Amino acid sequence: MSRSGGRRSGGKPPALQVLMPRPAAGPGRQVLRRFTIALLVLVVTTLIVWLDADGYRDSDHPGRTLTFIDAAYYATVTLSTTGYGDITPSTQAARVVNILVITPLRVLFLIILVGTTLEVLTERTREQFRQKRWRAALRDHIVIVGYGTKGRSAAQTLHQQGCAAELIVVVDPNHKAVELANHDGFTGVAGDGTRSEVLARAEVQRARKVVVAPQRDETSVLATLTVRQLNPRAKIVAAVREEENAPLLRQSGADAVVTTAASAGRLLGMSMASPNVAAVLEDLLSYGAGLDVEERPVTRAETGASPRALEEPVLAVVRGHRMLAVGDPAAAALRADDRVIIVHDTGIGPPGTVSRETRPASRPDAD
Repeated sequence: MSRSGGRRSGGKPPALQVLMPRPAAGPGRQVLRRFTIALLVLVVTTLIVWLDADGYRDSDHPGRTLTFIDAAYYATVTLSTTGYGDITPSTQAARVVNILVITPLRVLFLIILVGTTLEVLTERTREQFRQKRWRAALRDHIVIVGYGTKGRSAAQTLHQQGCAAELIVVVDPNHKAVELANHDGFTGVAGDGTRSEVLARAEVQRARKVVVAPQRDETSVLATLTVRQLNPRAKIVAAVREEENAPLLRQSGADAVVTTAASAGRLLGMSMASPNVAAVLEDLLSYGAGLDVEERPVTRAETGASPRALEEPVLAVVRGHRMLAVGDPAAAALRADDRVIIVHDTGIGPPGTVSRETRPASRPDAD
């Protein structure tokens, strides 16, 4: 899905629209369903009158049997309670059918008509009230700018790690992407993620974290600058395609920058040189199965111990705002306020290639 996140010079800015996940069918589908039922009621009434055409009298054409058009006309004016009186039931049987069948159908038709009208009139009010209540309760949430492959994977990973779907808000200029976010259970804002008013709709000024993952690097820079201006305290993680643009994103206010093209290239090269190592890395990137990389606080029993003595493999130690390698002398003894980055075995079979039979790694210089 191709989408451009930047503003087009001289073009009309995308319309702002907040779309929230709907547990039930939308108003358009409900109106269509009710219209179908009303049409069915009209057809049934027409057939009832037409099959008993001899029981009705047309004052404009006395002595003539009702045609199908006459029956449809009578059904229409009767169900709509207009009742011109030019066609009337003339036999006892036709009058009984009117009382027992056509009158209930008329009531049903009116209920459908009134219900549909109220549905259309109140839907906008209900949606505005729902959005107002949502905004009032929204704080310390996560905003994802761009819902392509990167943004969607980030949202799904955050949700799998325990973040509630109600705390994830997606911003994308493509309405289909926002609808996809709704389908995944997330609230979406349709609009350009580099514009302040669009990000304000997503309440980015009260967000705790922001993921910037559009398709273009220049859009990432503009979005990061705008987010940092609106929220100086939020943690911003941005994706960039070209490695040369990573310093620019950091200067724009990103706390962490992921170079997608270079990372994918390194993984491709590693897959050629050492397929098993690449398979393990791919498993680590797939959260919820096989091996997962997690960050957790040091327990009381682990305080004072060496990182190498922990049951789970430790990759790094986080002390304050510093990240220490396991072999760093400063990390020889864990402190109570430290956090450790570990490799955790979920006990569930990995979704990737780690569970497959391993093969000996081929030499890089092999033919």
